[in-house]
Amino acid sequence: MSFLDETVPQDDQMRDRSRILEEFLESDSPIYNYKDDIHRMLRNDLTRLVVNIDDLRDYNREFADGLLKQPTEYLPAFDDALTNIVQRVHDTEKHEIATKSYRIGFSGSFGDHHVSPRTLHAAHLGKMISLEGIITRCSLVRPKMLKSVHYCPETTLFHAREYRDATSSTSNLPPTSSILPQTDDDGHPLQTEYGLCVFRDHQRISIQEMPERAPAGQLPRSTDIILDDDLVDKCKPGDRIQLVGVYRSIGGGSNGAFKSLILANNVNILSSKIGGGIAQTPLTDTDIRTINQFSKKSNIYTLLYESLAPSIYGHDYIKRAILLLLLGGAEKNLPNGTHIRGDINLLMVGDPSTAKSQILRFVLSTAPLAIATTGRGSSGVGLTAAVTTDKDTGERRLEAGAMVLADRGVVCIDEFDKMSDVDRVAIHEVMEQQTVTIAKAGIHTSLNARCSVVAAANPIYGQYDIHKDPHKNIALPDSLLSRFDLLFIVTDDVEETRDRMIADHVLRMHRYLPPGVEEGTPCHDILDQPLSVDGPGVAGEGDAIDTGPYEKFDPLLHIGIGGTSNRSGRQTRSNKPKKKEILSITFVKKYIQYAKSKPAPALTKGAADHIVQVYASLRNQDLEGNNKKTSPLTARTLETLIRLATAHAKARLSAKVEEVDAQQAEEIMRFALFKEVPKRQRRKKRKLNDGAAARKGEGGGGTDDDTDGSDEEMETPVERMSVPTTNASAKLSHRNQPVQDPVWGDESQDVTMDSSQVPTAVGPTDDGKIRPDR
Repeated sequence: MSFLDETVPQDDQMRDRSRILEEFLESDSPIYNYKDDIHRMLRNDLTRLVVNIDDLRDYNREFADGLLKQPTEYLPAFDDALTNIVQRVHDTEKHEIATKSYRIGFSGSFGDHHVSPRTLHAAHLGKMISLEGIITRCSLVRPKMLKSVHYCPETTLFHAREYRDATSSTSNLPPTSSILPQTDDDGHPLQTEYGLCVFRDHQRISIQEMPERAPAGQLPRSTDIILDDDLVDKCKPGDRIQLVGVYRSIGGGSNGAFKSLILANNVNILSSKIGGGIAQTPLTDTDIRTINQFSKKSNIYTLLYESLAPSIYGHDYIKRAILLLLLGGAEKNLPNGTHIRGDINLLMVGDPSTAKSQILRFVLSTAPLAIATTGRGSSGVGLTAAVTTDKDTGERRLEAGAMVLADRGVVCIDEFDKMSDVDRVAIHEVMEQQTVTIAKAGIHTSLNARCSVVAAANPIYGQYDIHKDPHKNIALPDSLLSRFDLLFIVTDDVEETRDRMIADHVLRMHRYLPPGVEEGTPCHDILDQPLSVDGPGVAGEGDAIDTGPYEKFDPLLHIGIGGTSNRSGRQTRSNKPKKKEILSITFVKKYIQYAKSKPAPALTKGAADHIVQVYASLRNQDLEGNNKKTSPLTARTLETLIRLATAHAKARLSAKVEEVDAQQAEEIMRFALFKEVPKRQRRKKRKLNDGAAARKGEGGGGTDDDTDGSDEEMETPVERMSVPTTNASAKLSHRNQPVQDPVWGDESQDVTMDSSQVPTAVGPTDDGKIRPDR
């Protein structure tokens, strides 16, 4: 051991443990080989060797259990064993090892000792634990004195003194006094030789449990971590880490209360891995096979977005955009240092009571990592980062804001228009460069904030005025609007047919009762109950969990899903609601997780050419004087099309971004900008209508329900809000006539009837056919 380490009594038991651990580190096993790891550590000039505790458990289970339960008894033996090996294999003439402290860090499976800041209890004190969390605060790195050297001019002798406190000792040795000696035992004055003193880097951080794992309605819990020597500055605020350390309590103060903290042994950064270290659901082989089978369906994109937010009627294009936002585009880090974001930002502006906040709540419950905030309740530094003063030490430290904590996740900002201009400017850098730069109080650093932003705002007049241009209703600067990939205008139009559909859908939601709950049963508040948007199985989660891909069909819940294509649950001839295939929220989350874990799809030439054509067309349309666009058309619009097309390719689990993906991106972009649908889709709709009319005129198959279903699948929200046409009224009139009469039940359209068979007046139509007149 070097003189940097603490002096530990070398008894027989410790020497035996050190000898056994040396044999373990030098053993030749087909599974592990730590001799090569030691040589690699020395070549890279490192001082910490990471050992998998599973390997130690296979070699000597008693030592592995003792390390977890009594780490202060075994850690000094491990460090001593590593130091002895280094002294044997290292060339001490060329390399100085006396001033270095070699230590062993651990990783692997910790079983019951794998905890979170919320599950840390008194039973874990004095034991080695492993926990995961997100860094919220970091102090500055300070040197801590381990050994002081003093010189006496009168006696010309040197005196040394070692120092220990509760945060630096991993052994059972008691702490020492921190006061420097001024005289020796005989009263002669001493001079401190700072050049001969031994110091070690020291840093204190705070780790908080991951927001997605915190129970609903409760604040995330945190604990303090002590980092020493080579572990300092290994992580920064916003990083997700996996930490291994010893849970210790330090002395109580005047009130007798003890403080607890963790002495770090090993730090593993999770943010750099796939998924950004976000807590995710493990996927089984069955899940992966099911996901791959569903990805081959031609209507998988429609299935996914129609299964989003089952309690919200309509808003099909917004649901499509939310699905693409959860999937995300492809992030690019070019060799020249340019960073191109792959996250999609979305803004909804519209009248009150149009389900904007409900969509945000659904994103919160569906995204693996989502943090919610409001415009008036958030400040600029609260969203980015703040420099605070530690009340114990008085030193400056950096605290991460909401967007830094949501790295690789989603930030939902409600009441975006209520945020002040000064605070709103703070998120400009985050939304495009995806970093937070801090230059305050002597601290200059840059933090990662790679997150998507979903915001909801009300118009400047409280209600959207359709007679004014969009930018006069929104009252947000173009520099901010251009950073939002999609901006949707949500208006509350007064239309009797549409209002009846929405009212019918809302009333069905109120009539719904979870399985096993009787009518009139009082509702009890449960703090850890998820949001109600999770689907119909929330209240019945105590029963067996159905992991199938489909949601069990319920007439009250699922008739209105995909309202634009189902028209409030139209019934078939058997007077039963037409069942739709609805995917469960659990399966949708697993599908999105699997799609994001695959490599980003590559852009093909066909898709690139189509995107260039669409971008040029949009710019020309803007140049011609169309002032009804919702957001400015800039070069960021081109990147938006690429991100949307890439996300659509991810929904198909495709390795390439093809032209069909670019067409879907164009459709969403045109609807967000002008509330219009590409002409190619309208031509397809007319062709379908003509074909249906021709089949009906020929007396062939096609019922009214089939014809209506095909028409409404191509219908858009803009057309849904329009007044019903005469043809639609004629078909509705025809459908409301009695069908039990044998004359009307005949399939032939060319029928001769006498006056006794006609129940009402008869009139010819424009096409010469006979139908009953209302």
